[in-house]
Amino acid sequence: MAARPLRADARRNRERLLAVAVRVLSQDGPQVPLEAVAREAGVGIGTLYRHFPTREALVDAAYQGELDRLCDCVDDLLVTLAPAAALRAWMDRFFDYLTTKRGMGSALRALVASGGNPFARSRERLTSAVATLLRAGASAGELRADVAPDDVLVALSGICLAAADRQDRDQAGRLLDLFLAALRPPARRRSPPS
Repeated sequence: MAARPLRADARRNRERLLAVAVRVLSQDGPQVPLEAVAREAGVGIGTLYRHFPTREALVDAAYQGELDRLCDCVDDLLVTLAPAAALRAWMDRFFDYLTTKRGMGSALRALVASGGNPFARSRERLTSAVATLLRAGASAGELRADVAPDDVLVALSGICLAAADRQDRDQAGRLLDLFLAALRPPARRRSPPS
């Protein structure tokens, strides 16, 4: 039997709870009182527990929401931007996602220790998002066609982790620009003027 869709007010409550949970778990770690999350979201603790019966369920849903937000934006980016620009905009969002994921690290580790696996679909979803962007860029002649999406994901992770360690958003932007330049097809060689 399929779950009934949430009423509009229940959906708003759930979205507020998740937004607060991401921020609070990133800042304060996994031991933050759930009452504080509910209070900051403007709902009662019963509402929190109706949506997320355990702390682990809240952590998992918060992480999955961030993953969904990142992966689900690809089509919108490709509608509004040229493919290479869409990839570059997605790279910025990936940096934000990775920064949030690192901030939630303690909460995610606690979830894994309790038997959860929040990362079961992460790699597949991220690789698929990158593949979509690369295909669009290759079709438009803006990006190389010989690049593996998984390689792009690994390189992006390294760039973003290095810049996040230094807490340098400007450096991350410069490194992402350099990486995007490497993903562009080689310029056609021109014959020297005669």
